[in-house]
Amino acid sequence: MGSGARLYEVNSPFPNLLASNHRITSRADPQYNCFAWAAHYTDRWLQPDRFGYWPGDIPDSLTLNNLTAVYAKDGFERCASSEPELGYEKIAIYADRRGLPRHAARQLADGKWSSKLGEFEDIEHDTLEALESREYGRPVRYLRRPLAPVGPDNEGLKSPYVP
Repeated sequence: MGSGARLYEVNSPFPNLLASNHRITSRADPQYNCFAWAAHYTDRWLQPDRFGYWPGDIPDSLTLNNLTAVYAKDGFERCASSEPELGYEKIAIYADRRGLPRHAARQLADGKWSSKLGEFEDIEHDTLEALESREYGRPVRYLRRPLAPVGPDNEGLKSPYVP
């Protein structure tokens, strides 16, 4: 989709987000947020309130540990870094100065990252630092889950949650 007409609106709260380090990959869509997108969901707004989806057995407050528990239900586990690992897909959770989750990004196969910006577009960004800001904070926790083998001889890997 390119960087296009909404560039100013998309990057205004993100001082590190430049035309050279990201591209818009979807149209705006209010059906899902960054926390859902990070786990490959496009049919829900993942948050613990009456407007969002949240598993009933996880306390209904958006904390780092509760969000980690939500992702654990989809097979994610904590890991030490954002560095790509063969056979795994990763999520980075951003938190503000109080330690509250503000954003999540999903690592792509090439090591770049994909994010959903609220009700707006999905973007691909070169680094996690591109979205560090007062609004999103910085990456503070990394999660990973194994990719599933695909093909007749298991020659490739893909997320088990992508059709």
